[in-house]
Amino acid sequence: MQTVSTIQSLRSRVKAWKQAGLTVAFVPTMGNLHQGHFSLVEKAKSVADKVVVSIFVNPMQFGAGEDLDKYPRTLEQDQLGLEALDTDLLFTPTPDIIYPKGLDAQSYIEVLGVSEGHCGGSRPGHFRGVATVVAKLFNLVQPDYACFGEKDFQQLQVIRTMVEDLSIPVEIIPVATKRLASGLAMSSRNGYLSDEEKETAKVLFQTLNETAAALQSGNGEIETLTLEANTKLTAAGLQPDYYNIVARQTLKPANLGDKQLIILAAAFLGNVRLIDNLQINLD
Repeated sequence: MQTVSTIQSLRSRVKAWKQAGLTVAFVPTMGNLHQGHFSLVEKAKSVADKVVVSIFVNPMQFGAGEDLDKYPRTLEQDQLGLEALDTDLLFTPTPDIIYPKGLDAQSYIEVLGVSEGHCGGSRPGHFRGVATVVAKLFNLVQPDYACFGEKDFQQLQVIRTMVEDLSIPVEIIPVATKRLASGLAMSSRNGYLSDEEKETAKVLFQTLNETAAALQSGNGEIETLTLEANTKLTAAGLQPDYYNIVARQTLKPANLGDKQLIILAAAFLGNVRLIDNLQINLD
């Protein structure tokens, strides 16, 4: 695996692959890689001839008071993990390379609709930063495919919508959430949790499953189910941020006729913000 940090080196390598008729899959990350990220790389390898992974802690998607400076940076460990998977190219740009004019003068992309509410409501400007950096990385890498985890489902829908609305020639491939044996979704932020807190955190996924079971049994009292879920999370020691039962395509509040649903949830455990979701088919 080769690691490059400049746009010229990245484009030179990808151009050579394209001229040879090879397909390229792309996995954008912020580093501190775990098995969830590696599952994205494995999926990328299964659909394309060559795989590019980027590691870039994107300052545009962090708001005031969020953990940009504290976000774990583990490049050497990440490189070893990617090399073990025979990743072809790792792109590690700096903020000066991605945003040479600085954030205040940078053009940006706003994806309407699906970016509103949920994490978009709790973290104003977050999805503007996500959409902008992903669009820029797509322009730099020029991939045929790009893999994104379903754990960040709203992010996935934002990227899908951006690609469709802007006619970006990239096929977005969703990859199922990787979980610990307890059910806790794998996340870079799990590294901030103690073993005891990880036991508490598993209640989030348990609650999602209980709500899903109620919906599948015919219970359509969404307000009541939401209240019960928030009560359970609070009793376990979590501080709910949001717990929303929505239509999967639009991420708008679910109606009685909706069959393809998803529960989107976020909760704080101490200073750590956990997110998770569960898809439900009522057909």
